[in-house]
Amino acid sequence: MDTIIIDGTAIARGVRESVTRDVDAFVSRTGTRPGLATVLVGDDPASQVYVRNKRRQAASAGIADFHRHLDADATAADIDGEIDRLAADTAVSGILLQLPLPEGIDSSSSIERIPWFKDVDGLTTTSVGLLARGRPGLQPCTPSGVITLLDAAGIDLAGREAVVVGRSELVGRPVAQMLQARNATVTVVHSRTRNAQAIMRRADILVVAAGVPHLVGRDDVAEGAAVIDVGIHRGTAGLIGDVRFDELLGHAGYLTPVPGGVGPMTIAELLRNTLKAAELAPTSG
Repeated sequence: MDTIIIDGTAIARGVRESVTRDVDAFVSRTGTRPGLATVLVGDDPASQVYVRNKRRQAASAGIADFHRHLDADATAADIDGEIDRLAADTAVSGILLQLPLPEGIDSSSSIERIPWFKDVDGLTTTSVGLLARGRPGLQPCTPSGVITLLDAAGIDLAGREAVVVGRSELVGRPVAQMLQARNATVTVVHSRTRNAQAIMRRADILVVAAGVPHLVGRDDVAEGAAVIDVGIHRGTAGLIGDVRFDELLGHAGYLTPVPGGVGPMTIAELLRNTLKAAELAPTSG
């Protein structure tokens, strides 16, 4: 069997190009420009890289940059105050609080201060509720990227059996809801699941978001299944995923690589969410 590799880098490029065109149209129509505020607390190297990439790609798409960098000793009150100021700023369409925050600070409390229509990470209780109810809102970027990859590969979700490995609030739970919304029959496998391998082997579509390097191999996957690997870890030979990629070549029908699969989609969906936030804003006309 020839395995089709789903090229997330190319698909993300297409999303960014589409967002750039739509941003130009939005500016022409409204006279205002979507703006993304990134809030970085401290000097964690990985977080600095992530935020820098987000800012660079947002600027390339024509989105205004409103970056805020707080010192590592910033208090919860400092962070909340900054979020409140950004929430009140009509030039700011979307607010992204880069996680993790320094030890001892409750990120959930700060996230809840972001208005739902500026919550470009889709993490507030309101955003989670809108997703659960199937109502319009801003959905989490990585799960949205998973759905975009499946669509781009031409995989019809309706009536298919989908299994999601992992139940995190960031990926597992929301992607399961998105798959259900597209009429897939969804099972979530987690660390307490009995007969997990048998369940995974039933899947037409397997989304692996367990956060465990090389957890899933050939024996866990039905021949011809579409496998989306959300994991990313630094191994001795470079970046690896939750899936043993080489084992699935010639066995899976569709497969995402790491790197170059789901990863590029996260920022692309962030840009799409920022534009959508500008359209949702009470002042967007």
